[in-house]
Amino acid sequence: MTQPLRGEHTLESADLAAMAEALSRSPDYRVLRRLVARPIYTPTAGQEVRTGILLDTETTGLDHAKDEIIELGMVKFDYTPEGRIVGVRDMFSAFNEPIAPISAEVTALTGITNEVVAGHKFDNAAVTAFVESGVIMIAHNSSFDRRFVERYWPVFEHKAWGCSMSEIDWRSHGFAGAQLGYLLNGAGYFHQAHRAVDDCHALLEILDFVLPTTGAPALALLLETARKPTLRVWAEQTAFELKDSLKRRGYRWNDGSDGRPKSWFIDVEETALDGEIAFLRTEIYMEDVEPTVQRLTAFTRFSGRI
Repeated sequence: MTQPLRGEHTLESADLAAMAEALSRSPDYRVLRRLVARPIYTPTAGQEVRTGILLDTETTGLDHAKDEIIELGMVKFDYTPEGRIVGVRDMFSAFNEPIAPISAEVTALTGITNEVVAGHKFDNAAVTAFVESGVIMIAHNSSFDRRFVERYWPVFEHKAWGCSMSEIDWRSHGFAGAQLGYLLNGAGYFHQAHRAVDDCHALLEILDFVLPTTGAPALALLLETARKPTLRVWAEQTAFELKDSLKRRGYRWNDGSDGRPKSWFIDVEETALDGEIAFLRTEIYMEDVEPTVQRLTAFTRFSGRI
């Protein structure tokens, strides 16, 4: 039997935790901990909580009108009115075999093969039952995920939605960017994602991270932003040579394939509407136009129906 070398010993979890704690106190080191999914918790009677649902999809493509969902992951969690996460209530994870074979490009991106999804179909009743108790849906690209799930399950059409990618200015709070991996590292974790539900667990820890700029969890800021109405201003029939000016201003292009105007548009807070109209009149149209303006709330924002 091989004898251990002098001084060699097995590091126990307590030893590793102490080492990590010591390193984290030094300005010369950063410690990333492996993300471990939270277990299901038992709610405390009488505690005021609300229930949110984190959602992630993997699809066969980017077109929500024709491409298919091949994986759906969700994590249901409770949070206080102030935005502090209390615990995980439940989890949902399922594959779905699409009509057309999964392309090599999608497999390279998601790790999902035709063999993985073979014979799997979504239980529509189970999805609806899981979602019904949630007061808000949160995805890390809600303008993508909401459009897909609304096509499959009407229950999503009537839910409030928040977007953890676009409704928090992560860079202003010290993060390198809004990608999930950047945020997870910034919160002190790494994870080896294999399923859509793994990304939901990662997002849960990101939203529970206390932002040094606010002293409150990121979820609190997301909820505050999601609750505010916004106004979508459409800059229709603009001259092509003005596209760079619109892009610098923050306008995005819609190609009209989704039934909405083929036009540039921007979402602004209500207090910024007058300034936006002034910009269009003085720098884009050179006349007193009245652009089309839509009022959006958490119930309509990110939906393919708006």
